[in-house]
Amino acid sequence: MNKKLLVLMVFLGTLVFEVKAQSHDIKLVFVGDIMLDGLPGQYIKNGKDPFANFKSLFKQSDITIGNLECAVGTTGKPENKPYVFRAHPSVLPLIKKYFSAVSLANNHSVDYGPQAFSNQIDLLDKYQIKYFGGGKDIRTAHEPVIFEVKGQRIAILGYDIFLPRSFEALEDRPGTAWGDTDFIVADIKKAKSTHRADIVITYPHWGWEGERIASTNQVELAHLMIESGADAVVGGHPHVTQNIEIYKGKPIFYSLGNFVFDGFKTIETNTGWVLEMQINQESEISWQIHKLKLDKNGIPKNIGIIRKSDK
Repeated sequence: MNKKLLVLMVFLGTLVFEVKAQSHDIKLVFVGDIMLDGLPGQYIKNGKDPFANFKSLFKQSDITIGNLECAVGTTGKPENKPYVFRAHPSVLPLIKKYFSAVSLANNHSVDYGPQAFSNQIDLLDKYQIKYFGGGKDIRTAHEPVIFEVKGQRIAILGYDIFLPRSFEALEDRPGTAWGDTDFIVADIKKAKSTHRADIVITYPHWGWEGERIASTNQVELAHLMIESGADAVVGGHPHVTQNIEIYKGKPIFYSLGNFVFDGFKTIETNTGWVLEMQINQESEISWQIHKLKLDKNGIPKNIGIIRKSDK
């Protein structure tokens, strides 16, 4: 056999093997806060797509997750707090189009009261949109969302760790999954044992707005999550990006910042991250960060990859 032909065949065989190996990897994409009231809501009403600049990235992923940072519906009365956000149900087809599941564990989901929040859950069910971090009672609020992808089970848990605590789900009240340490530990262990998850990822809503470095409380909770069995922690809420830490070999992204959100004035609050995570068949995690910039309407533009894991 011709030597050059043999070398070519070996090269092509290696390439095919690598492509097949990569095809078994699971790709997840996480974004930060999605607020679809105000200018983003008007943008959608005008027939425009706020997620269009990330369409190709979302399309390539097996699982896409975001934090729905607003109530969705037409009922209820606004809570007595500085900012309340409510999007019209007409935004839900776009959420369904792009996201595998959304977190309800934040300080705006119950902006129009528990009954309106319960109605929102009905709307999500109607549109067959998966959600986590909230429910019609405390039990369902603390349940993970489970995905079975390429032979692996992925569990994602959401926690609200920012006031008002009155948004917390109780035995007889709809609301968010509050991040009590006892619940966090029990939920993660249950995800591994009862739900037989191969990978558990926590998605907490925490920290102080505008702070670029995670607080001591965030660090302690993140470490507890990893020690309890979480394989990664992906946080949000501060409206800015925060530091990344590798703890016991597991990645912690303290805040991804804003994804779709108007009304911010600084460079930091109008800059966010999209996390692209890859999990191989040995449950090893690699990742890369895409930087985004928000325009005057709060719509994100993909600037490009700015950081990768060492793997």
